[in-house]
Amino acid sequence: MRRTFIFPAVFISCLIIIWVGTVAAAQMPDNPRPLTPSTNLDDAMPSDSVSKSDGVMAVEAAQSAQAPISCAISMNYPEKIQQWCNLITSAAQNTGLPANLIAAVILQESGGHPTILSHSGAVGLMQVMPRDGKAAEFMCINGPCFANRPTIAELQDPTFNISYGAQMLANLFAKHGSYREALYRYGPTGMGYHYADIVLKIWGNY
Repeated sequence: MRRTFIFPAVFISCLIIIWVGTVAAAQMPDNPRPLTPSTNLDDAMPSDSVSKSDGVMAVEAAQSAQAPISCAISMNYPEKIQQWCNLITSAAQNTGLPANLIAAVILQESGGHPTILSHSGAVGLMQVMPRDGKAAEFMCINGPCFANRPTIAELQDPTFNISYGAQMLANLFAKHGSYREALYRYGPTGMGYHYADIVLKIWGNY
């Protein structure tokens, strides 16, 4: 009698095991994906060489797109003034002053020599007084007269000197309403309108 019950019990147990395995297999995805490390953010960024190259190309493209400045001063000015033509033209465009007037000031003040120093301490092409050197000895009521001016080294740079000097002259013109009055105040102390008339004459001649 015992043997008649053993076989059905074993058979039923096998059916249960097969059923459990079938259900488990049905719940698994068809194409399981292996686990991978997280993406390194550096791999998603361009390398330094690529980004720097792109930056250089962008700068070069911008520079090539800019039209060259055509000289706005008279060709009658001597070569020592003509060599600064682009800087003079740029300063004239930025300040609204006539380019030939700026050229006349440079011819009178320095003769076109970019690093020249006057006996009073004025510097460069447009002979601007700096805050250091001999100019520092000039005292006003509230202290050194030129304390807010650039340094000698800065003013010996032609680009900076012409830009700064032209802006000074433009400010004087805007304040006083005439080139003669502006030049009178721009020029050396003690020369009065004589300096203004000299520059205006140079401007007229060229």
